[in-house]
Amino acid sequence: MSDPAVEIKTINGLKTGVCITGEGPVVLALHGWGGGIHSFWPVAERLAEHGFRVHLLDLPGFGKSDLPPETWGVAEYMQFVLAYLDAVKLRSVALLGHSFGGRIGLMLAADHPDRVSKMVLAASAGLRTPPTLKRRTRNFVTGSLRKTLDVLGLVRWRKQFQKLYNQRYASEDYLTAGPLRESFVQIISQDLTSYAQRVHTPTVLIWGDQDSDTPLWQGKKLEQLIPDAGLIVFQGVGHFAYLERLGDYIRIVTHFLNAES
Repeated sequence: MSDPAVEIKTINGLKTGVCITGEGPVVLALHGWGGGIHSFWPVAERLAEHGFRVHLLDLPGFGKSDLPPETWGVAEYMQFVLAYLDAVKLRSVALLGHSFGGRIGLMLAADHPDRVSKMVLAASAGLRTPPTLKRRTRNFVTGSLRKTLDVLGLVRWRKQFQKLYNQRYASEDYLTAGPLRESFVQIISQDLTSYAQRVHTPTVLIWGDQDSDTPLWQGKKLEQLIPDAGLIVFQGVGHFAYLERLGDYIRIVTHFLNAES
């Protein structure tokens, strides 16, 4: 496998890593949180061989792209993708998304249906997991303790408690988000159920049955919410099912994109 040839384009004032490969119908691939162009490069190489022109982006804050200038939610990332499509004069594309890229795809297809002809979403994020009773109890107790420490002005104890809490309960994505932490918190707090219900773009959902980041119930729920969606489940693989079963993924994508709507 070759390395992607990444060039830097300025999109809405942000230096952005971009890679374009292949010739033919246009596909835009949006990576997951913590990923980048490299996340979809194995897919892009194979799709280029099948006669597609694939656009890959380092979303702001990842890869070779600048950080967002402020805290961004899903809507700001979606607007950035729109700005990219306008900059390269692409009216409508087929969209591939993984995890966080799926969030952007759901919002884009709901709010701008003319810009997305078809979608393939792998382990798409966007639905919130209802908190368990244990978690609700923990949140109540720890929230009360934080408020008490704040009222008493025990700043050092408050910071130490928060550090220990994060080490015990926070996700790896949260702990490694760095300057994107506030954006991460805002993004994962938004439930996109209402957007999924407004997606009329033909959509294929691909899931691994061992996915612990976006559990399979979320794929089944999205299949119910999106009017024109079908779910394909890969057995024995997790959150990166599209790479773990790359050959199967490519066969599904090429067949779906080549089929007449």
